[in-house]
Amino acid sequence: MDITITRPAVKWMKEELNVESGDSVRFYVRYGGSPQLYPGFSMGIALDKPEKPAVTTEEEGLTFYVEDTDSWYLRAHNLHVSFSRKHDTIVFEYNESSDAE
Repeated sequence: MDITITRPAVKWMKEELNVESGDSVRFYVRYGGSPQLYPGFSMGIALDKPEKPAVTTEEEGLTFYVEDTDSWYLRAHNLHVSFSRKHDTIVFEYNESSDAE
């Protein structure tokens, strides 16, 4: 399980979420929204401090992470976060992990 995030997605988060270097952005599982991997659940984002991160990555001074309690959602997948110019928002993509069990 890995997280990758494109520069345009980081730029969007800096502008829309008012995050700055040293801040942490959490990707978490929420009930509802547009189903992505599992019916009834989708990925959300929040500014938060990591407690027990299952996976982290740093880009442009920001820490992006998924807590251990939400890692079930990404089991056997990597999370790729990009920016859609067409929809002016971030997009979550889930790719099978090469270390999938």
